[in-house]
Amino acid sequence: MNRRWTFGNRGRRTAVLGAALLLTAGLAGSATAFGAEDGPASATASATASGKAAREAAALTGSAKLYRSAGDDITFSFDARLAAKDNDDPLKATGTFEWSHYAGGEGAWAKAEVDCLLTGGRVAVVSGVITDSDLPGAKGKRVGVTVHDTGRHDRLGYSWAATGGPVGGLPRCVSSAPFEKVKKGTGDFTVVPWLPKF
Repeated sequence: MNRRWTFGNRGRRTAVLGAALLLTAGLAGSATAFGAEDGPASATASATASGKAAREAAALTGSAKLYRSAGDDITFSFDARLAAKDNDDPLKATGTFEWSHYAGGEGAWAKAEVDCLLTGGRVAVVSGVITDSDLPGAKGKRVGVTVHDTGRHDRLGYSWAATGGPVGGLPRCVSSAPFEKVKKGTGDFTVVPWLPKF
């Protein structure tokens, strides 16, 4: 059975390529640029004052299916967290994320171990190394995913939009703009914004 990794037709991948290359670095950097006004700083302060444990420094959790007019079954799920004690180092994030894409009886799935998490406002960029997959050659490759948690119509992007599959040498916390739409009636992404101490 042929394995399917790409998430669109060739024309769409070509159109996305230009946008992904231009926006990848900017979006990853912008996740660190959001100010504290985008996050629950007052909630953190009150939790500390009351003796409760401080919230996580950053997090991306939840799952959703992506919308495709052709009816492809595409699912992403995340459990990525940066502990409060590691607030100064997003490379210490832990957790996993996984995804699958099936259409016409063909498809593939993969699971990655988190190696970086950057969040700002309602945007999260997470990267990880694939630890398990039924796609030949995928294990050991780093991939990145971007989530925009809008609360109603979440969006998502992934590093392989421009390449058609995982490639070697991808830096940590690099992904594409969140160009995909979450399927209506699915999705419970939650982004906890990072509040770096500059």
